[in-house]
Amino acid sequence: MRYDPILVDPMRKELTDIGVTELRTAADVDAFFKNKEGTAVVFVNSVCGCAAGTARPGLRLALRHASTPDRIATVFAGMDLEAVDKARGHFGQVPPSSPSLALFKEGEIVAFVPRQKIEGRDAATVASDLMALFDQHCGSGPGAV
Repeated sequence: MRYDPILVDPMRKELTDIGVTELRTAADVDAFFKNKEGTAVVFVNSVCGCAAGTARPGLRLALRHASTPDRIATVFAGMDLEAVDKARGHFGQVPPSSPSLALFKEGEIVAFVPRQKIEGRDAATVASDLMALFDQHCGSGPGAV
């Protein structure tokens, strides 16, 4: 069962307003992953108040950092079911988690931030963790917003 779009739309907009690409269908996910060059992030968005409420602002803060992924996309758990399943298929043996963030380099997953590493933390701390991952794996790419 999908969530009410009226509930979800502001949470989608929080990311699309800063240029994050929404992947709403399995075909969208296939197209995103077709490009294996550079670095890419897939953020699994969620309505979870205990984690998503800091994950989205944390991502927004992290994307202001000098080192950012080349491409950034999001899928919405509980809404875009086929897209989420397709995206999670690229996460390897990582158990489903939302919200979460997967970082890819040259098409291979190099880092994963599950809900457990977001929950109970503030946006600045989440951003700091993401910026450390970006420093480790990304250059100063066009993902900067």
